[in-house]
Amino acid sequence: MNKSETKNPLLQEWNTPFGAPPFDQIKPGHFRPAAEEAIKEALAEIDLIAGNGETPDFFNTVESLEYCGEKVGRVASVLYNLNSAETSPELQAAARDISPLLARFSNDITLNQKLFERIKKVYDSREKESLSPEQRTLLDRKYKSFVLGGAALDEEKKKRFREISEELSTAGLKFEENVLEETNAYELHLTDINDLEGLPVLVKEAAMHEAETRKKDGWVFTLHFPSYIPFMQYSARRDLREKMFRAYTSRAYHGNERDNRDLVIRIVNLRLEIASLLGYETYADLALVDRMADTRQKVSSFLEDLYSSSHPAARRDYDNILNYAKLNGHTGQVERWDWAYFSEKLKKSKFDIDDEVLRPYFSLEQVINAVFSLAGKLYGLSFVPDTKIPLYHPEVRTWQVIGTDGNFKALFYADFHPRQGKSGGAWMTCYREQRKEHGKDIRPLVSIVTNFGRPTSASPSLLTFTELTTFLHEFGHSLHAILSDCTYESVSGTNVARDFVELPSQFMENFAFEREWLESWAIHYRTGERIPYEIVKRIQEASTFNEGYACERQLGFAFLDMAWHSMSSPYPGRVEDIEGEVLKRTDMFPAVGSANVSCSFTHLFGGGYASGYYGYKWAEVLDADAFWYFREKGIFNSEVAASFRKNILEKGGTEKPMDLYKRFRGREPSIEALLQRSGLK
Repeated sequence: MNKSETKNPLLQEWNTPFGAPPFDQIKPGHFRPAAEEAIKEALAEIDLIAGNGETPDFFNTVESLEYCGEKVGRVASVLYNLNSAETSPELQAAARDISPLLARFSNDITLNQKLFERIKKVYDSREKESLSPEQRTLLDRKYKSFVLGGAALDEEKKKRFREISEELSTAGLKFEENVLEETNAYELHLTDINDLEGLPVLVKEAAMHEAETRKKDGWVFTLHFPSYIPFMQYSARRDLREKMFRAYTSRAYHGNERDNRDLVIRIVNLRLEIASLLGYETYADLALVDRMADTRQKVSSFLEDLYSSSHPAARRDYDNILNYAKLNGHTGQVERWDWAYFSEKLKKSKFDIDDEVLRPYFSLEQVINAVFSLAGKLYGLSFVPDTKIPLYHPEVRTWQVIGTDGNFKALFYADFHPRQGKSGGAWMTCYREQRKEHGKDIRPLVSIVTNFGRPTSASPSLLTFTELTTFLHEFGHSLHAILSDCTYESVSGTNVARDFVELPSQFMENFAFEREWLESWAIHYRTGERIPYEIVKRIQEASTFNEGYACERQLGFAFLDMAWHSMSSPYPGRVEDIEGEVLKRTDMFPAVGSANVSCSFTHLFGGGYASGYYGYKWAEVLDADAFWYFREKGIFNSEVAASFRKNILEKGGTEKPMDLYKRFRGREPSIEALLQRSGLK
């Protein structure tokens, strides 16, 4: 071990429980030297593989490459996860500093001619080697990653490929930074109690608590979801709803130093240039190579079919809201900032249910226990709290996940509440992914990050129904990682096709509508009363409320994604022009000049969903069909759960997704279950 390793925790062996990251020792200044040293070591390993004098085969080339560079992955994992969950100016600077290094390292691998020649020889002779399905998949992925990484380009094009990939690595980070800063920069500070008209007690308590933390009188509302969403649903002050709506939908669209318009155009055009260098007409053609829907035509056909099925229902939902608003005294145009407000009121009048009726039954602690218990019932997992794990923030909690055999399966982190340094939304990630190396099963370190409302002095953290389904969604991703039983990290856990990865997550959301599960745990936090059957029935009846409109809205985002990434020539125009043209077919409201979707669309321009946003709807077909099978056999049926675990959750991306699904279901998925569940049929 050299001198730099002895001082830098990112380069040392982590003598922590389960090899967890020693967050209490890691500082922003550690990342640059750690990345440089780790990359240096990895490149030396790669040179040995590339210069191996033996005839190339799967084990001395593909498998050897799979196992090298572990330290680089470790440094990158900690850096980017912290930058999303608990960032700071110093950490953001470190991420911007190191991203080009990591992009350069990736290029140094895929653009290594000797290494590519060895990979190609193994690939070309793959039929002669006796490989398992997982090994065949890994070989196929490695070969394609080299081709798509520019390995077959001439030297001049390789140079340009490097330049673009390095620039893209920092552009996405800057995009996300701007959105986070714009989200944090806004607050609606109210001091007149009359301005709170219509807001439920719990919402007002949370706003008062937020004001207290900011050392202000009155109430503070922010653009973070636990504050923004209920304000838009319940505030009777239409002028304040408009103010909040305009603030939220104009993030990174103010013509200031945090404006993302130029970044959107730059990212789109750089992605197109990468695709063109690799011989693809559009970036979407490149991105869809390893998807279930592997061509633009398939994606387009899928989206258009779903649009045809959902549009009449969307129009019906929209007209219902307009009629309700007029019948209840609203005059003039119903605007976008009126939708959530009148939707909530109509839902309440039709089903006598809203979030304020449900919240008391969904205290965070009860939900945690219920979700863990569900994993136990389905897959035999138990979750044991562990307070000895180093944390990156005091609010983070950890559990050991234990299997039916008593063996350790994973370490599970959960970070539930919003903070200034945390990105919005919810996500699942890993600090280490499952793999098998030298006969040892290395288990994953799994984390979910959410932005659920905080507890107040008057009540615990109480989740909305949407937050309950969000928890289930991210936990479904976690199960995909926790139960992974693969040999190679590149195909383990959630390392699957983008339009397949949402199946385990969206599948779990279905339980939120099931009486058998809800009645087993949902108890009023004050009265101790079990959730009444009447409320569960209303949840089920309301499950299709506004589903047509919701589907149309998601389709609008998917159409926008494909529009940005289906261009065959550089885009010289304005962000607004693309949006206006694409979204008009799904947007029923008058345009709002201050609003822009793309400038804060982190899934596309900061995350990994470019040309993949359709995957949410694609996976809904899979999850609805899969859960229909569970409902036919019993939602806790042990044989069906065992099949889902064995054929989906344990397999990761070791085989083609459709093959795995058919092995579980006995046939290809049908859209019928989704149409029935959504009330679109």
